[in-house]
Amino acid sequence: MERPYAWWPALSSVARRNEQACAGGPMAAKNAAMESVPPIYRTAQAAARIALVAESFARLLGRPLVAAGRDPVAALWAAPQVIVAHGTEDDPLFFFGNDAALARFECKAEDFAGMPSRLSAEAPLRDERRALLDRVRRDGFIADYAGVRIAASGQRFRIEQAVVWNLVDANGAVRGQAAAFDRWTEL
Repeated sequence: MERPYAWWPALSSVARRNEQACAGGPMAAKNAAMESVPPIYRTAQAAARIALVAESFARLLGRPLVAAGRDPVAALWAAPQVIVAHGTEDDPLFFFGNDAALARFECKAEDFAGMPSRLSAEAPLRDERRALLDRVRRDGFIADYAGVRIAASGQRFRIEQAVVWNLVDANGAVRGQAAAFDRWTEL
């Protein structure tokens, strides 16, 4: 089943809560969003890494991933598209997966964060994934990635038109990579 563009009516549970909270005004929406963010993403270190996801996207792609003035952690958590990010370890580890990502990969935040990102692809497809990451490292970002991924349950799905970008800090150091997609086909 293909999932269409990000504003699909079947929004994540967090996005639905945020829509409902909007009736109570901007502070109610902000509080609802932050209350739903898992505690592991609320630490100062985690929040700084997650903010870099949005900052790097805007810097490299020239358009915002998070609206100006919004809390990046709450906004990325509630975004309707899948957003994931990993660090620069020898075997890169996921440090962020938003609500949509956790639903798609069928994981809890506590299980997803710290998981080697290579496990999101089947073993025979890991060379393809490695080539993708090398291309992003070289070019800064790509906006046309397609590839097969696997959920915790073993369900395979092909992602399409994914944007993958480097996480680059204010000093120009690469701190990881992130990906966003809102189209996939179950296999």
